[in-house]
Amino acid sequence: MNADARGFPRFWDEERETRPPEVRDKLVLERIRAQLEYVYRELPFYRRHYDAHGFRPEHVRTLEDFTTKVPVITKKMLVADQAEHPPFGSYTRDFTAPGGGTGLARIHGSSGTSGTPTMYAVSTGDWERAADVHAMAQWCAGIRPDDIAQVGFPFGLFFGGWGVLQGLERIGATVFPLGVTDSEKHLELIARLGSTVFTATPSYCIHLLSVAERMGIDLAASTVRTLLVGGEPGGSLPGTRRIIEEGWGATVVDAGSTSEMYPFQTSVGCTAGTGTHLISDEVHTEIVAGDDLNAPTPVGTRGAVVYTHLWRESQPMIRFAPGDESYLDTGTCPCGRTYPRLPEGVLGRLDDMLVIRGANVFPSAIETALRTIGELGPEFQIRVTRTRALDEIEVLAELGHDAVSAEAALTADAVAARRAEVAGRTEAALKRTVNITVPVRLLEPGTLPETTFKARRVVDERPRA
Repeated sequence: MNADARGFPRFWDEERETRPPEVRDKLVLERIRAQLEYVYRELPFYRRHYDAHGFRPEHVRTLEDFTTKVPVITKKMLVADQAEHPPFGSYTRDFTAPGGGTGLARIHGSSGTSGTPTMYAVSTGDWERAADVHAMAQWCAGIRPDDIAQVGFPFGLFFGGWGVLQGLERIGATVFPLGVTDSEKHLELIARLGSTVFTATPSYCIHLLSVAERMGIDLAASTVRTLLVGGEPGGSLPGTRRIIEEGWGATVVDAGSTSEMYPFQTSVGCTAGTGTHLISDEVHTEIVAGDDLNAPTPVGTRGAVVYTHLWRESQPMIRFAPGDESYLDTGTCPCGRTYPRLPEGVLGRLDDMLVIRGANVFPSAIETALRTIGELGPEFQIRVTRTRALDEIEVLAELGHDAVSAEAALTADAVAARRAEVAGRTEAALKRTVNITVPVRLLEPGTLPETTFKARRVVDERPRA
């Protein structure tokens, strides 16, 4: 087995990770058919759903059948079912009953708009299996047993950092699960402990660059060599990744999943930087037409993401559509893994898309444009309003501390001219990226709320219908 530069094996499970795609597809189809039989036989939610659509598990004989014939499920459907069949819904077995299986290992949740959390139940068998999947994903990201990993994701009701912790422990890395705390403490403890891995959202990693600048800390000179990011788009966006990597002097690796697909990792980047590998023999991932979730799309075409658990027994998601958008690449990756990839990770959520005077505008596209302007700081906000019957969009972008410091010796007129030039360049970058004119208002550093977990970038002030 080939070793990496640090003397460790290149793969966590070489046979699995380098399997010929056609062989993997046969195994995936076997698991899909087994899961369909299981959920139709055991879980009332799926039986009702499939009966209502005239679908039976035996209708699936190929992967194309699976895409074209099996109806999707959505978060809205799961929330409604859980409200009717508390606490975990009728899309899971009763693991507390005799013969219910291996029992429940974990209960997590996510808050809903009503304040009532959606509950996620994970069986002991699923939790154990997920640890190996997370370890394989993190090994792909370059994490090894000799790493010290500092975790900046929260530990609480959300799955958040728990899956990250699970994989790090299975690898055998030293884990410092600090969670969400004040940013200065994270930076101080990176230096004190010599942490080599830091894991958090992309927004928080960028936020820490500003905090480090204020504290006089050169993060590029720190011991951190790997940044495992997730929880929001950004880690695979070239401009955002470049800012983080240059500021930290470390490699950014994007890792993706959704609460409903946890505790299983759906995708992870590799050290080759070619996008995120889909762990498709654990979570089968499809890219389908956004306006018809039973219509396949050609490789390379942007569309809606649909996920399926191939092994999970507790609350399995079969053709779950979270509203994410991306595209596939099935080409060879230099790292040697044969899993398909999302070259830019998850691009964003379809329901986050803003329709402004007939144009589709994605917040991730705005971020991509802003990250090309060196004078801007990490924080920005997209403000959407309506004047009479017309929708209006404006971007509020903070200047960086260096840009403001460079103005100290300038006259007021020179500062105003310089800022007008920066705003003009920013508006031009936005026009190239989103194809509409977006006004930009520059703000002083520290004007907008600091990001300590996930960024809230869009403020939509349009009246609700």
